[in-house]
Amino acid sequence: MSTIKSSAEDLTLNADGSGNDIIFQSNAVEKGSLTAEGVLTATSFAGDGCSLTGIAGRKNIIINGDMKVAQRGTSFAAAATGTFPVDRFKFNHSSIGAYTVSQDSSAPDGFANSIKIDCTTADASPGAADHLYLATTIEGQDLQHLKKGTASAESVTLSFWVKSNKTANGQVNLRDMDNSRIIANTYTISSADTWEQKTITFAGDTTGAFGDDNGVGLNVDFWFDSGSNFSSGAMPTSWEATATADQNAGTTLALADSTSNYINITGVQLELGTAATDFEHRSYGEELALCQRYYHEIQTGFLSHYTGGFIFNLQFPVTMRATPSQTHSYSSVANDVYKLTTGATPTFVPDGIFMDVNGLKHGYDHDGGFTDADGYVTDWVFDAEL
Repeated sequence: MSTIKSSAEDLTLNADGSGNDIIFQSNAVEKGSLTAEGVLTATSFAGDGCSLTGIAGRKNIIINGDMKVAQRGTSFAAAATGTFPVDRFKFNHSSIGAYTVSQDSSAPDGFANSIKIDCTTADASPGAADHLYLATTIEGQDLQHLKKGTASAESVTLSFWVKSNKTANGQVNLRDMDNSRIIANTYTISSADTWEQKTITFAGDTTGAFGDDNGVGLNVDFWFDSGSNFSSGAMPTSWEATATADQNAGTTLALADSTSNYINITGVQLELGTAATDFEHRSYGEELALCQRYYHEIQTGFLSHYTGGFIFNLQFPVTMRATPSQTHSYSSVANDVYKLTTGATPTFVPDGIFMDVNGLKHGYDHDGGFTDADGYVTDWVFDAEL
């Protein structure tokens, strides 16, 4: 027998018959059910799902959005364009002042780090081709669930935290690098020197699919300043062909106009749907592994016990995005090998290298200067950034 009981606080529905299900109907049509085991099914659910638990899969498409991993260093004065103040976020500028970019300890509650861009040489009148922005890139094969280029293309929502000494607008672009398309919107910094969370929803694009590959599919660009080549157009609030003049048309921040200026950003999340949910915090180990697909460093050493050559065999900690470029931290040392013990260092001669996405084998010959129990070390840098 089924019963319904009500009180000032609760409504209780009890199904004691066979099946033990509570059925929800509208106009005699079943719309959902609740089983005795507590499993709820329905034809659809409304809302952003942020209170649901047990949802499988990673929701944040951005890697290192909380700026916790910084393998290359934590502070770069007079930073060159292409500098990564933290992993996966690249600083881009051209002839528009000078900046110290860093992994900063200032952050909103729930975060430990942010990127800080601090103007150290001002340029209040940038040249036409000057530009200043921060970008992160995403592989096309990690974007297939957005259904771009189909009639079912999904909207995405970008959320992030920002702080600056200035109150102004900044423009954020999503750039489809496979099809040269762009969509953008602005956010407003309302209070100086105060952490504020911003949310922007971008419509899905029914034109141009992302390539299902390890190349650049999408750029997320945060613009801070530029010359007229990038700001003389109109901000593209719907998807369109990429036009250079539109990429910074909505920004009023003018970060380069004073050495008092700075901006901090953290908590960057890009997710499926039209609502921003709580930031997806991942462990440091998991975030590091995701970053090492694009860049990592390995130090290796050996102790000599013979007079012949030697071979380094290195297994990368993760499969890299593509066969990486390879350099050495000890580039100022002869043949990039540093001797730990006293005495003259033999002349090492590279003798063949094999490398793929999983590891490296590198051989060396030498001039015969080995002695027993000599110690040597070299640092390897592997880069497969987009």
